[in-house]
Amino acid sequence: MTYLKKLIIAGAFFMILASGDLFAQTKPFGLGIVVGEPTGISGKYWTGQTTALDGAVAWSFNHEGSFYIHADFLKHHFDIIDVSEGKMPLYYGIGGKMVLADKGILGAHVPLGIAYMFETAPLDIFLEIRPGLNLLPATEFDMSGGIGVRFYFD
Repeated sequence: MTYLKKLIIAGAFFMILASGDLFAQTKPFGLGIVVGEPTGISGKYWTGQTTALDGAVAWSFNHEGSFYIHADFLKHHFDIIDVSEGKMPLYYGIGGKMVLADKGILGAHVPLGIAYMFETAPLDIFLEIRPGLNLLPATEFDMSGGIGVRFYFD
């Protein structure tokens, strides 16, 4: 089995594990865009009052302009920043990524971010950084992040 096939199988396995609660909940789903590293489509699925699954299917400019996928489990704290309208949670989590470059990359990261959830519209905007560790093909530190917006569906 080639290295890339092993990487794709490992990534698919990780994505299945990361989405374990996805079908057990009936919470709103948000879909939008993220601009930064990577740049692409961002999705978020709330699994509880303060927890969510987050992911992106995107294009990585840091990795030779390659296809990029990440999935994260996030914990939100709504009581740290008080706003007069809407909600502004700080959040953190853990997740993994897969980059389909010439030498595929598999890694883990710790997303840290802030979001603003509008009171009168089904939108959120977010700013996030993701310090991480690439595990394959070599172990090295990595940093990514971006700014984005998502529209939520019932």
